[in-house]
This record gives sequence, C-alpha cells and structure tokens, in this order.
Amino acid sequence: MSGFFLAVIMVAVVAIVGIIAIYNSMVGGRILVREGFSGIDVQLKRRHNLIPNLVKTVEGYADFERGVLDDVTRLGTQAMGDQSVDEKQHDENALSGALRNLLAVAENYPELKANTNFLDLQQNLADIEDALQKARRYYNGTVRDYNTRVQTFPSNLIARAFGFRNEEFFEMENESERAVTDVEFKYSKQE
Repeated sequence: MSGFFLAVIMVAVVAIVGIIAIYNSMVGGRILVREGFSGIDVQLKRRHNLIPNLVKTVEGYADFERGVLDDVTRLGTQAMGDQSVDEKQHDENALSGALRNLLAVAENYPELKANTNFLDLQQNLADIEDALQKARRYYNGTVRDYNTRVQTFPSNLIARAFGFRNEEFFEMENESERAVTDVEFKYSKQE
C-alpha cells in the first residue's frame, strides 16, 4: 500500500510542478506581449510628437490644402487618446493615410519640397515608420507565441482556468500602402 501512495504523491507533485511551470510560462508570455506593445506605443508617440512640427512647417505655405492639415491634426489627436489595440490600430492606419496624403500634396509645392526643415521632418518620419514596423513585428511575434500557448493542450486548460485570453495582433495596411512615401526632392530654378 505504501508504494501505491508514494506513486500517487509523486504523480500529484509532478502535476503541480507542471501546472506551475505552464502558468509561469503563460505569465511570461503575457509580459512579453505587453512589452512588445509598449515598443509600438513608443514609436507611435514619437510619430505623434513629430506631427505638430510637420503641420507648422507646412502651414507656412498659404496655398496648402487646409483640409489635409486638419485631417492630420485631428487624426493625430484622436489616435493619441486610444487605449485598446483595436482602436489604436484603426486610428493609426487612418493617420498613416493622412500623412501619406500630406506628403503627396506637398509634391505640388516646390518651395516646401526644398525646405530643409520639411526634408528633415520627412526623414525623421521615415525613420520612425521603420522603427514602428520593427516594433510591430516583435509585438506580433510575441502575440503569436502567447496565443499558441493559450490555445494548445495542455496549456489551454491552465489558460482557461486562470483567465488567460488571446491577444490581438497589431496589423497595419498592406506594406505598399503603409510605407511612408519616399519622395526624392529636386529643386530646379525655373527659367
């Protein structure tokens, strides 16, 4: 009889250790997801901080389309207030489109395209977009790994018991639409 009880105790200890290991693994995954999202958030804040300077620089050109500037300003403010991944994703996609539109309209203004401050801001924006893409890839990788743990056996049993839920991916528009327009500015004197 004592051998049987010893075996039961051993199985119980192994099960408890397994549950603890799976639980800790899931907590670690959730922390990595949050860390990954904070990386995205840092890049989005950098982009938001750049927008007022970009708008101010462009506003100096009297003929510039006011609606384009208003869209960028409104969407930037709206995106800064978002809390959920879904809201942030939606509004940041809209802001990316407005910024692309701003840069496309700037093509019609040779003096603006030659403005050193505008060129610096455009380069900073392109650098931020690259960093944002890297942060998004890292975040989505952590979400993939975490969601796999939440959905696969036996960790799905622990996930369900302790309230672990799937996290959402942070998707942006397709690659060609998402990229900041890399415009080569050429200034030539008109004869």
